[in-house]
Amino acid sequence: MRIAVNARFLLEGKLEGIGLYTHEVVRRLVKRYPEDTFILFFDRPYSEVFLYGPNVVPVVVRPPARHPLLWWVWFEWMVPHYLRRYEADVFFSPDGYLSLRAELPQLMVMHDLAYLHYPDFIPRTTLWYYRRYVPRYLRRADVVVAVSRATAADIERHFPEYVRQLAVAYNGCRESFVPLSEGEIARVRNMYSSGRPYFLFVSALHPRKNAENLLLAYDVYRQRGGMVDRLVIVGRRAWHTRRLEEIYRNMQYREEVIFTGYLAERELAAVTGAAFASLYPSYFEGFGVPILEAMHCEVPVITSDVSSMPEVAGEAALYVDPHAVDEIARAMHEVEDPATRARLIEEGRKQRRKFSWDTTASKIGELLHRLGQSTP
Repeated sequence: MRIAVNARFLLEGKLEGIGLYTHEVVRRLVKRYPEDTFILFFDRPYSEVFLYGPNVVPVVVRPPARHPLLWWVWFEWMVPHYLRRYEADVFFSPDGYLSLRAELPQLMVMHDLAYLHYPDFIPRTTLWYYRRYVPRYLRRADVVVAVSRATAADIERHFPEYVRQLAVAYNGCRESFVPLSEGEIARVRNMYSSGRPYFLFVSALHPRKNAENLLLAYDVYRQRGGMVDRLVIVGRRAWHTRRLEEIYRNMQYREEVIFTGYLAERELAAVTGAAFASLYPSYFEGFGVPILEAMHCEVPVITSDVSSMPEVAGEAALYVDPHAVDEIARAMHEVEDPATRARLIEEGRKQRRKFSWDTTASKIGELLHRLGQSTP
């Protein structure tokens, strides 16, 4: 079978979110099905890192699709042309987009419907595109794969008549996220936090991720005698962050907040493993990968009690209302308790077994082959 893949988020050194999902699933599919040909559609020059096997055919499809107008050109004009040219049997699109003009079967992964819940956090032209095309994509897809039951329920609630087949295939965790020894923890803390224990927040600094309330809560926590005197924030500033910067400037304890920017996988795994606790008080998530990464590193988690986060963390987290600064600060104090920490770590060992990239790739592979076999 010839499987075309939307690979536009496979960017070397910038694998986040959707790009990570694409990488982990596709590299497993390539090895699981050596008799199949995988035609990877990139929207810019690609790295050989993503040529996962001899059965991969890389294709650069212009133009680079990073604007609503260019999304439309890419998916509705260029992709159909290359699908015909390379005689693809199915199209796998792991980023929530597909081609309305393409005639072959298509499997689309939907990560979330955040644009419906937090439209104010999305640029106007992007929001217009989502409102116009996401319902059409859901109606056109032969199979929609959601990354959590929460996302699947959201799709069913807002578009009950649109989806032909809806499945769930979770995110997994990269192999580099493992518990660290005491010596390794000390080494990492010496590098990033002057040897001090730290809370960790991992996310691109988008308003939906709630870094603003996290900073406010950290100040409250310290004012009330909190013992963890560093906060490490890992993530790129890819969105408008004026309010975040204003809150940071007015913090009493801003000198103890460390912004690292984007970190590559090996560095991120080390910083996660050396954290005192992982904080993830997001307003809304389709999954929440940093929660799972912290559980694999045996680091306690504080996260929000909304959307998919309780599904991912199970009994292995302290839950907070992401809008309640005092509640986040109280959870920071609570996670200082040794018995609480031990309980969360043990529950995390159990919970993390539910999520595996191998299981996800196996499920998607089965769905793709079912679609391919249905092609006349």
